[in-house]
Amino acid sequence: MSTAPVAVPAPPATVRTIEMPESLADRPLLSLLPRGIPTMSWVTTGADGVETGLVGWGEAARAEFAGAERFSRAQRWWAGWLADADVEDPLHLPGSGPVAFASFAFDPQPGESVAVVPRVVVGRRAGRSWLTVVAGSPREARHALEETVAALHHPVAVPEAPRGVAYSEGSLSVVEWQAAVTEAVRRIDTGGLDKVVLARDVVVTTDAPVDTRYLLTHLASRYPSCWTFSVDGLVGATPEMLVRRIGTTVTSRVLAGTMRRSSDTTRDNSLASALLDSAKDHAEHEYAVRSVALALAAHCTDLDVPETPRLLRLANVQHLATDVSGVLADGAPVLALAASLHPTAAVCGTPTERAFAVIRELEGMDRGRYAGPVGWVDARGDGEFGIALRCASIEADDRLRLYAGCGLVAGSEAKLELAESQAKLVAMRDALEPD
Repeated sequence: MSTAPVAVPAPPATVRTIEMPESLADRPLLSLLPRGIPTMSWVTTGADGVETGLVGWGEAARAEFAGAERFSRAQRWWAGWLADADVEDPLHLPGSGPVAFASFAFDPQPGESVAVVPRVVVGRRAGRSWLTVVAGSPREARHALEETVAALHHPVAVPEAPRGVAYSEGSLSVVEWQAAVTEAVRRIDTGGLDKVVLARDVVVTTDAPVDTRYLLTHLASRYPSCWTFSVDGLVGATPEMLVRRIGTTVTSRVLAGTMRRSSDTTRDNSLASALLDSAKDHAEHEYAVRSVALALAAHCTDLDVPETPRLLRLANVQHLATDVSGVLADGAPVLALAASLHPTAAVCGTPTERAFAVIRELEGMDRGRYAGPVGWVDARGDGEFGIALRCASIEADDRLRLYAGCGLVAGSEAKLELAESQAKLVAMRDALEPD
């Protein structure tokens, strides 16, 4: 595949943003997505129950990238597209105006990454909602705004549950993957590396095309505090924010160290205490936090790195979590920050190059965009990129590939790591189930 970006169509473009009419301002973002059109999503709900994020549909422009320079190529393409665009954005909020959704490959080789500018974007932040359209001329943009507002007042087709869902082993069988884990731990024990993350995949087939909106709605409902995303066939709900840049404020959430949940409250609290007291999980977490802090130090001042992690509880698992923050010192756009951070020790290992080599040798699959940065960037360089976890790649209308990874350090056991991977797969498996 060529590493040169391919855009459809080429700029210039006309971009217009308006405040959302009051009658539409409180509609759940995912409920606005139409059926049968490529859809994009980056949606989360805060502890206060307020929804924030972006949804988009259609393709006004698109570019694909590969290789080690995929992030800088994406930034150059985006800057070029913006340079010729005619933009009117009276809101000037993060995510208003022109926005590109992007999803990057975990490994630079073969490494197929993509950026998409939707024809329509609906955003919500800080109590305000807006609508952005991309068209070929000011006149077309006016018509697009009017038509979109009118269409949004009508209910969209209800998302349909997948039918005939069947699961099969992925690139490695369970036995083969456990053997790979054992070999990776042996190399850690002999001093070849400190940590490595090994992922496994599961193949899903269905009797009818999968409605992406169904997956998104169910993920957002079950994991509201995660970021429910959809970019070019990669769908999931990630709990891990690789980097957020809003003005000069930069934040990153590190997750490493995982324990399953229990429906029994006493047992669940016991599992949480075991995680908080686990030397193995704290060692794994420390590697990940250190790698993020080191990368952000190249761009930020006043870094705040908590000394001890907190507990983050999700519906299916609980994690050790640390939020790292700083003040941007060099004006780097969010794409450059994502490039500096990827891959963190949380999804690769440490030392990075040795961990990469072990992953390539032992995993037996191409991760694609799993565990790579996924999110959005706006015209100001602001944006949010999570790590593509708890996700599936839609390979065909009736075929998906689910992924889960486990961080391995000294003392890791293959049987326990398999159980952890199965717990992480629950998010997507549940999303495929009927109501």
